[in-house]
Amino acid sequence: MKDKKWDLLALASIPLIMTLGNSMLLPVLPQISRKLAISSFQVSMIITVYGVIAIIMIPVAGYLSDRFGRKAVILPSLLIAALGGGVSAVAAWLMGGFSAYWVILGGRLLQGIGAAGAFPIVLPFVGDMFKDEEEVSKGLGLIETSNTFGKVLSPILGAFLGTLLWFLPFIFIPALCLMSFLLVLFLVKSPKIKESESFTVPQFLAGIRSVLREKGRWLYAIFAVGCICMFVTFGVLFYLSETLESVYRLRGVLKGLVLAVPLALLCLSSYGAGKIIGKNKLLMKWIGFGGMALVTASMVITGFYKGIYYMVGFLGLAGIGIGAALPCLDALITESIEKESRGTITSLYSSMRFIGVSLGPPAVSLLMNAGHWTLFGTMAAAGAVGGLLTLFAIKPSKGEKGEKFSRYKPDLAVPKAAFKRRSPV
Repeated sequence: MKDKKWDLLALASIPLIMTLGNSMLLPVLPQISRKLAISSFQVSMIITVYGVIAIIMIPVAGYLSDRFGRKAVILPSLLIAALGGGVSAVAAWLMGGFSAYWVILGGRLLQGIGAAGAFPIVLPFVGDMFKDEEEVSKGLGLIETSNTFGKVLSPILGAFLGTLLWFLPFIFIPALCLMSFLLVLFLVKSPKIKESESFTVPQFLAGIRSVLREKGRWLYAIFAVGCICMFVTFGVLFYLSETLESVYRLRGVLKGLVLAVPLALLCLSSYGAGKIIGKNKLLMKWIGFGGMALVTASMVITGFYKGIYYMVGFLGLAGIGIGAALPCLDALITESIEKESRGTITSLYSSMRFIGVSLGPPAVSLLMNAGHWTLFGTMAAAGAVGGLLTLFAIKPSKGEKGEKFSRYKPDLAVPKAAFKRRSPV
């Protein structure tokens, strides 16, 4: 892994910056709502519209990365994300009131298109970089840690910038994207795609259908659990941001620091899980299940307590659970899918995560009106579904290290040009 250190660090800048570009807005959403004279639900759309367009575009970006190379997709995507951030920044700066809101949404839409071709492509890129599965797990742990570190830093940075100027977080987005663009451009080496490895769209789709037919049971489960993790994370953050400001009158950096507590625990947990799972798929399953069980229990307990210390403490435990589960989900997919289809399969997984990102804030904005217990009971139910899916649908074999998934049946009818290397995992 040492000879790929700079490549990996440059790639790790992408989830860090993409996360900052989105989560940095969470602590200033109430402020944006006041400045633009819009409702809580309308301001939540600033997060949601980013995720919705990404859901649509991520599979397209995954296919293009399989076809033309990871770096060839990531670089223009970072520029598109920078452009989208610039549009939102200009609208917030020069326009006022409700008219600025719609232009900001347009910029966020463009930013989401760029994000779709950036962070989701990093996961298969790391899988391509290393042959040893243990190194892949460690690399993915670093990527997930960078992602979660961005979540830790974003409320603090966003809240601080918001105290200076309410739209300053929008201005930071283009600068961050261009920084990541330069790092990837000069530090990341991407292998050239051989002509013999090309494939037609029908062949490619046939290969994807075959992978989903053969491994669909556990793949769909991982997709759903990834969605649930992001739904709970962004839903809870939205709730905490609104509550800290409206009930406890916390604003600025102090509010950002409180928001960062559960995210910091998520980050540390993610890093630790990435370090210990190695290539042991059975261990990945049980750590993932334990993480979702912890999320469920934390949400149930939070439903009975409204005090700020109880709430932040138990939400921190939920962060530990989500942080433990995410690297396991990443590794299970990346290490179990052949390189030729890895980009698209991981992009489908990323799309499901973005569905969770998109649904969390608006769902919570509606559930807040139904009561504290209803909100956290819903979150607990979502966590329980994730835990049951991990327990019953993800079934590595009982071999020495759980290196094979059960019930694998190769489909010999898949065109060889689509996926030439086929392995049981």
